[in-house]
Amino acid sequence: MRYRNDRAGEPISLLGFGCMRFERKGSSLDYEAAEEQILRAIDLGVNYFDTAYLYPGSEELLGKVLQNNGCRNKVKIATKLPQYLVRKSSAIDKYFDEELRRLQTDWVDYYLMHMVTDVRQWENLCAMGIEDWIARKKESGAIRNIGFSFHGSTELFLQVLDAYDWDFCQIQYNYLDENTQAGRRGLQAAAKKGIPVIIMEPLRGGKLVELPGAAQEALDQSGRSWSAAEWALRWLWDQPEVTCVLSGMNTLEMVEQNCRVASEAKQGTFTDEDFATIERVREAIQATMRVGCTGCGYCMPCPKGVDIPALFRCYNHMYTEGKSSGRQEYWQTVSLRKEKAFARQCVGCGKCEKHCPQGIAIREQIRIADRELRPLPWRIAGDVARAFAVR
Repeated sequence: MRYRNDRAGEPISLLGFGCMRFERKGSSLDYEAAEEQILRAIDLGVNYFDTAYLYPGSEELLGKVLQNNGCRNKVKIATKLPQYLVRKSSAIDKYFDEELRRLQTDWVDYYLMHMVTDVRQWENLCAMGIEDWIARKKESGAIRNIGFSFHGSTELFLQVLDAYDWDFCQIQYNYLDENTQAGRRGLQAAAKKGIPVIIMEPLRGGKLVELPGAAQEALDQSGRSWSAAEWALRWLWDQPEVTCVLSGMNTLEMVEQNCRVASEAKQGTFTDEDFATIERVREAIQATMRVGCTGCGYCMPCPKGVDIPALFRCYNHMYTEGKSSGRQEYWQTVSLRKEKAFARQCVGCGKCEKHCPQGIAIREQIRIADRELRPLPWRIAGDVARAFAVR
């Protein structure tokens, strides 16, 4: 296993164990299978385990495995405050104390504000005294490092990044999301500040494992013996700004394979041909999409605030990964923002189309995409959730 350091110089394994997708046995998590996988990962050098308050049964299972096997001091636990549920300052302690009980520990190594989509969510927490609360917890040793996990646009990510002296952050990033969500620009901005970056969704929820025919053909012709998953992981670990990549492993085979790759991968070793292969794969995937948007952002900013790249990305997501998946992605990254960014705000000025290098009929396409992404039930639910999540 290879390691990269956090801000305090503590080593973090290149591969982190994402604890959201443990196997199930009937209606419950399969403790025996998860225990075997967790212990094998620890044996192979994985020391970063990521869970959250809202991952059903995850904190309890992880805590039980570590306690039963005397492993707590061998690993670093990351878990998350469900900031979207916090309505008063006392709730912060309520959730944190419950998490410690579930995890059977006295401290959390890496504590995140979960699923931040807008800087105003952080500002709301600040109004409830979160900064003083963090200072007290860090002084007592109950929290070692504080960070946030993010879903939203690059610009909003940069605002959150600058809003506090974070110890680390967590973003969705892979070769399809290189220029969306926080993106490469966000990754590099965090690294410039010396902030370690934890990567989630490195395989785009499996999208980068089961590739369309032309994309898989590009890999087969590369001369490399790497699997599709290995290509995606190595692309991430080639970048020095990436500290740790989370994988939701739920079989021993996954653990073994991913740990092998994490023990071999080195930064800066991708060749020009390797990058060309990734580009051919990306182009083949994008060819299956409804709108030929590359996420370059040249259409932005929209004078009326429409997030055009996010709209098209989620619309394409509906047809490459499933309608509900695309709608959920739009919910997380756009619907939960304080400031509306929907296609209905478009006034048809055409400024975006003048700058689109792909020649997309943006004004027409955003109306089509909006209708599919936000049918009436989703629109109503999104408005209610936004009012609840970002006050």
